[in-house]
Amino acid sequence: MPDFIAQWLNQNDIFTAMTMMEYWNGLVNTIQLVFLSLIIGLMCAVPLAILRTMKNPFISGPVWVYTYLFRGTPLLIQLYIIYYGIAQIPGIQDTFWWEIFREPFYPALLAFALNTCAYTTEIIRGAIVSTPAGEIEAAKAYGMNWWMRMRRLILPSAARRAVQAYSNEVIFMLHSSAIASVVTIVDLTGAARNIYSRFYAPFDAFIFVALIYLTLTFILVFAFRKLENHLLKHQRPVGS
Repeated sequence: MPDFIAQWLNQNDIFTAMTMMEYWNGLVNTIQLVFLSLIIGLMCAVPLAILRTMKNPFISGPVWVYTYLFRGTPLLIQLYIIYYGIAQIPGIQDTFWWEIFREPFYPALLAFALNTCAYTTEIIRGAIVSTPAGEIEAAKAYGMNWWMRMRRLILPSAARRAVQAYSNEVIFMLHSSAIASVVTIVDLTGAARNIYSRFYAPFDAFIFVALIYLTLTFILVFAFRKLENHLLKHQRPVGS
């Protein structure tokens, strides 16, 4: 950090160079946790959504149970169960998995990824089943098999319809990441809680974090708006 910025920050009691670095580290942890959970959740949600649309109940049923459980219970409860429950698995502390899950970041990542995967699965499933029947019949008339129809027609078409709903899920996950601080992860909310306990200034600490979340939300909304306009540009009238 440049000296003149550090000097300017140190002129007040709360927003010093040290506290700003603490906020910065919390921001990095928040972005890492949200980004990784969204990537993992999306990668798992696409095949699960396809399985969810199957007519065979032995295939679609387990996926429905999974999405029902994780959409029907609070994320905080899921985080507590995974964070405290993994340590209760017999023998896990003697395996290499304990070296991973003893750190709070990975149980939180697992809980967030499973939660967003459940919601994303239903978003993509809804987009898949809303594919116009005429498009599917036309693909069959061209001789496309099931896999080719899914790869070339149904999934690209579903992605365009799902992007708006998925943007809400991304913003929801960003806001939900604030609960990571309850398992000792110093994210943005955890940094604000530490600064509040140190200076007894709740309004300053938490309002500053709220502004950071608001800025991140604005960036996400802007990015998804651009993506949605790009994916749906073929629907705009010619010359607009």
